[in-house]
Amino acid sequence: MTPPIDLRSDTVTRPSEAMRAAMAAAPVGDDQYGEDPTTNRLQARLAELLGKEAALWLPTGTMANQVALRVLTRPGDEVIAARESHAAWHEAGGGAANAGVQIHEIGERGVFSAAQLLAAIKPRTFSIFPTTSLVEIENTHNRAGGVVVPQAEVLRICQAAREQGLASFLDGARLWNASVASGLSPAELAAPFDLVAVAFSKGLGAPGGSLLAGSKALIQSADRHRRRMGGAMRQNGIFAAAALHGLDHNLARLADDHAHARDFAQRLAGAAPVQLELASVQTNIVVFHLPATLAIDAPTLTAQAREQGVLLNAFGARTVRAVTHLDVDGAQCRRAAEVLIPLLAG
Repeated sequence: MTPPIDLRSDTVTRPSEAMRAAMAAAPVGDDQYGEDPTTNRLQARLAELLGKEAALWLPTGTMANQVALRVLTRPGDEVIAARESHAAWHEAGGGAANAGVQIHEIGERGVFSAAQLLAAIKPRTFSIFPTTSLVEIENTHNRAGGVVVPQAEVLRICQAAREQGLASFLDGARLWNASVASGLSPAELAAPFDLVAVAFSKGLGAPGGSLLAGSKALIQSADRHRRRMGGAMRQNGIFAAAALHGLDHNLARLADDHAHARDFAQRLAGAAPVQLELASVQTNIVVFHLPATLAIDAPTLTAQAREQGVLLNAFGARTVRAVTHLDVDGAQCRRAAEVLIPLLAG
């Protein structure tokens, strides 16, 4: 039986044989005592790669984001983020449940400006308002189709935040994609932020793991919150070795994922009645919309595509997402488009 072409997410990848070998051979120790040499090596490497003083491994991206909120805010605060951000839409209300904050979404299509940030900050002279304490940027932005946030605007936003006494956090779960697409180093992209999160289980193909990087003081605080939330591990070097292998072998090839996503999007936009802005396909995510004139909706389309061996995610009643990754090649992405076009044509 031919395995399906799985475009649901870049989290569906399986470790390669070489990655499994690296995991099996990893020197390990008890990370809660700081004695796991492979985790220590990963954290030191990422601190340098991201241009920060220190770094801390965490089991998931959601936990990394939630710990960042605990470190940088107080209960009752307000966090400003892009509309449809991961923090607001994909963390099961964790910002409210864990950190006691509310999220104010601004901008459109995954980005906002420094002017929009300034307009959204609540005046601190009115005690009935929550305190705006943090600005969060998601780069690349998932629900906007993997768009790269322009770095010039990022610099203006973080400068405005500092002037207003706000902390800044980069949800860089797909920062590796942003780096490859923009030509800017991870350190350049991370530089304006107090805390930065990156993930290893998406484009880099590891079976799990994320990381926070920032000053030593912030990472020390993050470690306490990680322990409080149950994220401290023992012989964690097995996961850290997978992350290191992904950095060594799967970083440069992200450009292939981006090319496959563009080819898939161009084929779909050129032959199917969908709303798909090709300029938004900058990395490995393709989000397209089904106009009201089409009889088929997103859940029906994804169900019919599944029957023909193509897996996609319905992101809404009439919105569909496809994500390329290291476990699908160009031919499979072309085949996926060939399956979808007649389904969309009815």
